[in-house]
Amino acid sequence: MPKIDERLEKELEQVADTEERQAAGARFEQAHPLMQEVSYAVITGDHQGVDRLTRQALDQGFSANDILDDGLVSGMALVGIKFRDNIIFVPEVLVAARAMKAGMAHLEPILSESGIRPKGVVVTGTVKGDLHDIGKNLCVMMLRGAGFTVHDLGVDIRPEEFIDAVAEHGAQVLGMSALLTTTLPNMGKTIEAFEEAELRGTVKIMVGGAPLSQEFADDMGADGYGKDAMACVELAGRLSVGDRASENTPAISQEEVQG
Repeated sequence: MPKIDERLEKELEQVADTEERQAAGARFEQAHPLMQEVSYAVITGDHQGVDRLTRQALDQGFSANDILDDGLVSGMALVGIKFRDNIIFVPEVLVAARAMKAGMAHLEPILSESGIRPKGVVVTGTVKGDLHDIGKNLCVMMLRGAGFTVHDLGVDIRPEEFIDAVAEHGAQVLGMSALLTTTLPNMGKTIEAFEEAELRGTVKIMVGGAPLSQEFADDMGADGYGKDAMACVELAGRLSVGDRASENTPAISQEEVQG
């Protein structure tokens, strides 16, 4: 009978939402003990441990996809929950991100050579006038871990730069972030720029950042809104497939994603 590592059990105890805790627990329970070790190393930010365990798993015949999904992503998903619920803070997230990157360094070449088609192409960046990128960087890491090709433009990105990148990379999704209330209008200006260039119908736009709300996302004409990195991944998955919603359709909310 599969059993969850006691250290992971203690991590799960910190999750307040019962259903969320049970879902995460079920995922860990289904994973091989070595994958559980990888997850725990990610959660605790042990980048040397993630490096060693990832190499060990590959040597033992685990596929890159299994290590990614059952080890790295599972661990980082719990980090995302703890960050969202203010159990941990930015320094801990950055350390966990560094640990996950140590594992991805071994997996990315294998995944690229395998010819596995990515789930979608995402262009992302922080809008003009805003230099904050911690939330964006977490989203980028989670998106890449979930199988998306992500082109991160960085910070202080002008509308024209977003347009050029979407066209160059054939992105299905554009993600914009902002932390300053003074830079929020630049999200709307970017969407307007896509409309003026007659390119709005070629890409779906999701937005995120601490000062945003569902109402703000709806008003600016965004296709999706999420308050954290987990919602970002869910949104990208939904927005990268299917036909574009009509311009009158409200932005997808985090509640719709989780529901």
